[in-house]
Amino acid sequence: MNKKNYANKLTQLALFASIIIILALTPLGFIPINPLLRPTTVHIPVILGGIILGPLSGGILGAVFGVASLCINTFQPTAASFVFSPAASGNFLSLVICFVPRILIGVFAGYTFKFISKFDKNKYFATSIAGIIGSMTNTILVMSGIYLFFGERYAAVKGKTMEALFGFIMTVVATNGVPEAIVASVIVVAIAKPLLKLQNKL
Repeated sequence: MNKKNYANKLTQLALFASIIIILALTPLGFIPINPLLRPTTVHIPVILGGIILGPLSGGILGAVFGVASLCINTFQPTAASFVFSPAASGNFLSLVICFVPRILIGVFAGYTFKFISKFDKNKYFATSIAGIIGSMTNTILVMSGIYLFFGERYAAVKGKTMEALFGFIMTVVATNGVPEAIVASVIVVAIAKPLLKLQNKL
């Protein structure tokens, strides 16, 4: 990679990171549906970064998302913020849930796009599936981490028994995660194609 391409990539990485931070600091990033539920749109620029800049950059942007999530859940906590913030939980396993799924959003989205785009000349299918995979990575890994590390405490916050928690989590994945993934896919397809064209001109 020559110096010009390297500088362009750093500039684009910084731009995506700025968008993540802006989303995280406004209601557009973590939408407060109720005191226990905050659907996110912050994962969308992470997915786009993985597609446009590659899996490594996607992982870096996912880490920025993790930092934003940590700050939000530490300084503006809800009843369920303990799953993302050690300050709220007293347990550093919160950092695993806060960072690992978010980093893997960009990594998985980037590799998914790279693989499928070999067979998809127009890139629409590749970007669509990358959007779905990236979004579902976040939902599935976050909810799995909650179940494994904080199951009993999370069940108590939700007013569920531990026996009912697995079914509840599957319901969240289906009713919140799947629509979130579809919306992410639509937005990613709409934005990624012109950005890919621009990327090829830089």
